[in-house]
Amino acid sequence: MRVLLVGAGGVGTAVTRIAARRGFLTHMIVADYDLARARTAVATLDDPDGRFSPCRLDASDEEAVHRLLVAERCDVLLNATDPRFVMPLFNAALAAGAHYLDMAMSLSVPHATAPYERCGVKLGDEQFARAADWENAGRLALVGMGVEPGLSDVFARYAADELFDEIEELGVRDGANLTVEGYEFAPSFSIWTTIEECLNPPVVYEKDRGWFTTPPFSEPEVFDFPEGIGPVECVNVEHEEVLLMPRWVDARRVTFKYGLGDDFIARLKTLHELGLDSTAKVAVPGADGPVEVSPRDVVAACLPDPATLGERMKGKTCAGTWVKGTKDGAAREVYLYHVVDNEWSMREYGSQAVVWQTAVNPVIALELIASGTWKGSGVLGPEALPPRPFLDLLAEYGAPWGLREER
Repeated sequence: MRVLLVGAGGVGTAVTRIAARRGFLTHMIVADYDLARARTAVATLDDPDGRFSPCRLDASDEEAVHRLLVAERCDVLLNATDPRFVMPLFNAALAAGAHYLDMAMSLSVPHATAPYERCGVKLGDEQFARAADWENAGRLALVGMGVEPGLSDVFARYAADELFDEIEELGVRDGANLTVEGYEFAPSFSIWTTIEECLNPPVVYEKDRGWFTTPPFSEPEVFDFPEGIGPVECVNVEHEEVLLMPRWVDARRVTFKYGLGDDFIARLKTLHELGLDSTAKVAVPGADGPVEVSPRDVVAACLPDPATLGERMKGKTCAGTWVKGTKDGAAREVYLYHVVDNEWSMREYGSQAVVWQTAVNPVIALELIASGTWKGSGVLGPEALPPRPFLDLLAEYGAPWGLREER
């Protein structure tokens, strides 16, 4: 399999380190707008066969991406950039006749008059609008194939197939006890994406109502996370699982709640109140005249790169899907989860826990596609494909998943 990886940040670099240990890959072009970053990602690999090569690429330039895919005879484009670049990469892959994977879907737009009640443009709507084109081309666009979304969706499919007869609620619950030494505020994932998903109206799905929205940080609950993480308050956050799961899994209700903590929520609210979450460019005086910058990009530039925080981080991160329903006429609740200890991921891969946990899942998906175990055409979420081969391979990659009976 020949892969074009677009994005050599924390997640993209972790992808290369994981994929380098697997035999299914023929070649991976590691592309980034910053050529030095792509070169660094490749240079740190144990790659005696030269399966990885760096390249400079502007992810917003659809024609340039198309040309590179064709020139390098790529089978798949793996998108490891932030959601702003989903559509040019998605469209370029289709035009080039390549398969496509991403870890975050096309951006949403809040409803113009009732943002905290009704959906406007939903996450992934732009991609699903082209599903027929992908089907007609006989190519697969596997969307939302990170950890959340991604592994959480695989868990939902597994629960529906093997653990439940009827599902009342699918609730993705994400929490951690990670700390970063020396920083009062240092997000462990892209602050650009974190602001986007946390400050947009969260989406909830109910079978008799469809998709609807609530105010940010709504419906707080304390969830007890496994393997020593413990109780964490979680709140509603906009996330792809709520838009993906109901398309393939029958459930009365689907939610996504993230363990942010009061301090993190307060900082996000302050950014919003000051307008520093905005992506619209503003003119800033400069020595040679005004310079146009996005406030959100400035915030991101002022904070440490999450990929560089691994040595200062301590603790574990947990992603998982809580499922409530019935089996053989009896009530059942389970939590299917995946925990990564930062000490382990740094020791084994040199990548901090959050980016490694995100990166391992698309690599597994690529291996399943390369073997023909996962196949299909159109725009599909992870829950549209068989879950057991994925979960078996996750354990083989050295990061087993867990199941906790809630009652």
